Parts: sequence; structure tokens; C-alpha cells
Amino acid sequence: MPKRGKKYRELVASYDKTTLFEVPAALETVVATSKAKFDETIEVHIKLGVDGRHADQQVRGAIVLPHGTGKTKKVLVFAKGPKAAEAEAAGADYVGAEELAQKIQTENWFDFDVVVATPDMMGVVGRLGKILGPKGLMPNPKSGTVTMDVEKALAEIKAGKVEYRLDKTNIIHTPIGKASFGPEKLQDNFNALLEAVVKAKPAAAKGQYLRSVTVASTMGPGVKVNPALIQF
Repeated sequence: MPKRGKKYRELVASYDKTTLFEVPAALETVVATSKAKFDETIEVHIKLGVDGRHADQQVRGAIVLPHGTGKTKKVLVFAKGPKAAEAEAAGADYVGAEELAQKIQTENWFDFDVVVATPDMMGVVGRLGKILGPKGLMPNPKSGTVTMDVEKALAEIKAGKVEYRLDKTNIIHTPIGKASFGPEKLQDNFNALLEAVVKAKPAAAKGQYLRSVTVASTMGPGVKVNPALIQF
């Protein structure tokens, strides 16, 4: 465990970290403890009562946050012909096909945050699975990043669309904005995300679904939310 700095320890001491807060109080606390010299990202960490090793207990999807994420994402689109032209017109940062796949493979190029692909390009993109997959960049129909409606996909991503998915420990980690948003806008985004995750509950999930919910800033400590009070 790395040794925490004095400022971090002071932030932790400023509130009771064993308390399970109501959502508004949790977000007020996480904003108050965001003391870095830059505008910190606020993330939600959701531990679910599922076993992601089983296909029927996977939880994955995407949601457009009401107030966006506070970050402009660079989008790479794999497309050809008219769809490539559509992507360029819709504001894609990079558009191409085999040549971009080769650039990723040979140059270790990752100057983008999201990858979108038309279905006919998945033969090319599929060869990048071992590279894009571990980085969470592989296009997927469930998240709306494998689609023929490139214009719509780009509009949603630029508007603040975020993807949520389980990691190997059955936890979802998703940004909901910046500290500068303030508690009210962060709560709107928090509610949109949690509602989507609750609606995505697999039929095979047994027992308590929301095991724990924590909000944290980039450099600050985690603040626990009472999952029993989260209902949609």
C-alpha cells in the first residue's frame, strides 16, 4: 500500500468514512474534499451482487449523462465509403479502415478515447481485440459503438455518453462529471447512471444487487453511499 500524503490524510479525517451517506450528502462531501489544483473527475464505483464470469450475469451498457462528463472525447471511427464521409461530417476525430488498424498495431497509437465501427468493419477491428479489449476500447453493440448510425453514435458520445461494465471483481467504475459541476448536477448524472445499472439487473442475479456504492474524486478519498436508499 503506498503511503498517503498529509493532505489526503487530512481530507479523510474531515468526515466519518464509516458513514453510509444519502446521495446528496455524499456528493457534497466528495466535492468538498476535491482539493487538487485541477478540476478533479468524480467517479462512481458500484459493487454488484452478480458473478460476471457467467454470461447471464453480465452487466454492460451505456448512458448519456444529462450534464455530460466535462471531458471532450476523441472518437476514432472505422468506416468506409459513405459511412466514412458521414463520420467526418459528424465530427469524428479520426476516420479510416485498415490503415488505422495497422497504425494501432505497429505504432502503439492510442490518441483516442472511444472507438466506433460499422458492422462491416468488425472483421478488421476484431483483429485488434487483444489490444483494444484490455483498454476497454473494443466496440460493442450493447454500448452502441458497433452501428450503422454513425452520426447518432458520435452525437451521443460528444454529448457525454459513458459506458458501464463489470470489471473482474464485479465492480463498475464510471465517471459522472467534474468537481466543478457541483453537487446538484453530479446528482443528476449519478441518478441517470444508477437507474440504468438497476434496470440492467440480470434475471439470474440473486440476493442484494447493489452491494456497495462509493463516490470519489481523482485525488480524494472514497465516500460511501447507502445502497438501501437508492431506488428507482
